[in-house]
Amino acid sequence: MDWLTTLIDIFLHLDVYLAEVIQTYGLWTYALLLLVIFMETGFVVTPFLPGDSLLFAAGTFAALGALDVKFLFLLLALAAVGGDTVNYWVGHYIGPRAFSGNVRFLKKEHLDKTHAFYEKHGGKTIVLARFIPIIRTFAPFVAGVGAMTYSHFIAYNVVGGLAWVSLFLFGGYFFGNIPFVKHNFEFVILGIIFISVLPPIVEYLKSRFGAAEAVVE
Repeated sequence: MDWLTTLIDIFLHLDVYLAEVIQTYGLWTYALLLLVIFMETGFVVTPFLPGDSLLFAAGTFAALGALDVKFLFLLLALAAVGGDTVNYWVGHYIGPRAFSGNVRFLKKEHLDKTHAFYEKHGGKTIVLARFIPIIRTFAPFVAGVGAMTYSHFIAYNVVGGLAWVSLFLFGGYFFGNIPFVKHNFEFVILGIIFISVLPPIVEYLKSRFGAAEAVVE
C-alpha cells in the first residue's frame, strides 16, 4: 500500500510537490497541469487524480508570480472541457455495444431510461458533478453511455468546466497565500474535499431517511 500512502501525501502537500515541479521543470509545469486535469476528467479509470486541490494550489503559485494565472485559466479550462468531451464520446461509443443484449444484466431498457434521465436532468447533473470528486469523472461517461444529445451536453460541459476552474484556480489565487492558509494547507485541502463530497452525502441521507419514514407511515 506504499502507493496509497504516497498518493495521500501528494494530495495533502500539493503545495510542496508543485513547488518542486515548478522549480525543476519550469514552463513544462503548464503541460503537466494540463495533462493531470485532462486525465482526471477525461479518463474514467483515473478519478483518483487531484482536481480541485491542484487547481487551488496552481492558483496559489500564480499569485506568487511563478505561473501566469490568465494562461493557466485558459489552459486548464480547455483541459477540463476537453477531458469531459473525450469521456462523453468514449461512453457514447461503448454504450450501444455494452447494452446490445450480450451481457445479461445490461439491458437496453436501462440504457433508454438513462438517456431519458440525461435528456431531462443531464444539464444540471453535468454542471453540479464538476464540483464532486470521482462523480466528476463518471458523469460525462454516463452521459455518453446514455446517449445524451451532444449539443445539450457540450453547452453544460463548457459552463461547468469554466465555473469549476474559475472557482478553485482563482480561489487559490486570491486566498492561497493568506498566512493561515499557507501554514495549514493540508487542512484547507481536506476542507475542500469535505465540502465537495458533502452535497451527495446529504442527498443520500435525505433519501434514506425519507424512505424509512415512508415505510413507517
